[in-house]
Amino acid sequence: MRDVQKDIEARGATLIAISPELPDNSLSDEDKLAIPFEVLTDPDNGIARQFGIVFSLDDALRDTYKSFNLDLEKANGNDKWELPIPAVYIIDTDGSILYTFLDTDYTVRLEPSEILSLLDTL
Repeated sequence: MRDVQKDIEARGATLIAISPELPDNSLSDEDKLAIPFEVLTDPDNGIARQFGIVFSLDDALRDTYKSFNLDLEKANGNDKWELPIPAVYIIDTDGSILYTFLDTDYTVRLEPSEILSLLDTL
C-alpha cells in the first residue's frame, strides 16, 4: 500500500491502517519510518468488532501461532486470541461506507490498483 499511498492522496482520499496490536508491538522503528500513512491501534478489536469482522483462533491455530513464536496475547495486550478479518473500507467524509472488501481467507487481498480504480469511480 505504501507504493500507492500518494496516488490515493492525489484522488482526495486518506489511507489509514488499523491493527489490534499495541503500538509498541505493531511495527519496528524502521517500519514506522518507512510507512507513509497512519497505523492506528484498535484496542481489544473494538472497531473491528463494531464492523463484525472479529474471529477467535481455535486451539490448533493458537498452537500454530505459538510454534512460530507469535504471541497474540503480548502483541494485542489481552488474552482473547482474536484477530480481525483483513478488510478494506472506503468511507466517505460523512461516515458512510461506499465500498467494502473482506475475505475470510487472509491470503485473498484487494489489489492496490483495484483500490485506485474504485476511487476513480466513486
